[in-house]
Amino acid sequence: MLHARPDYDRIQDPAGLIPEAEPVFLLRGQDKHAARLLRLYARAVRNDGGDEQLAALVEGHADRMDAWPVKKSPDL
Repeated sequence: MLHARPDYDRIQDPAGLIPEAEPVFLLRGQDKHAARLLRLYARAVRNDGGDEQLAALVEGHADRMDAWPVKKSPDL
């Protein structure tokens, strides 16, 4: 897994299902933009005729992010 931030390199896929060079991006619940981006992703999945169950799962995670008590602008 290739993270955008080197401090996230410690987060790895122990099952090895994600190729080492595949880019991944992590959004945290405290990021004030994260929930909105997940909802946008869910909408894109639906607009593309994608899996409704996946879109609903993503929206549920966005709801959990909204409920996270600490919000801030992203930083390094």
